[in-house]
Amino acid sequence: QVQLLESGGGLVQAGGSLRLSCAASARTFSRHTMGWFRQTPGKEREFVAAISGSSGVTNYLDSVKGRFTIYRDNAKNTVYLQMNILKPDDTAVYYCAAKAGGVPWVVSGYDYWGQGTQVTVSP
Repeated sequence: QVQLLESGGGLVQAGGSLRLSCAASARTFSRHTMGWFRQTPGKEREFVAAISGSSGVTNYLDSVKGRFTIYRDNAKNTVYLQMNILKPDDTAVYYCAAKAGGVPWVVSGYDYWGQGTQVTVSP
């Protein structure tokens, strides 16, 4: 069982930055592919970014490429999402997710989810 706890959400103006963090309880954290997803009311959850367990291979939603960066610190069991040049369309609840093994370019198969953190970008 893996527990995930997100932090770092908040309110920011368009063009600003936020960094989300996700602390994981897994003893084998480095063997988990980690992902970030987001959801707005009335819409399905959307893949944002993912990173492999140890090699650091990443995958991004096209609309966030060049603005968002996912990275991890396996020594701290934490994955981050650095979000720059934020836009109002980025407003959503952001969720951290984990899957044992797997690859970041497959956006399904996540077994564990955090509770989410709200990101609001004002015009």
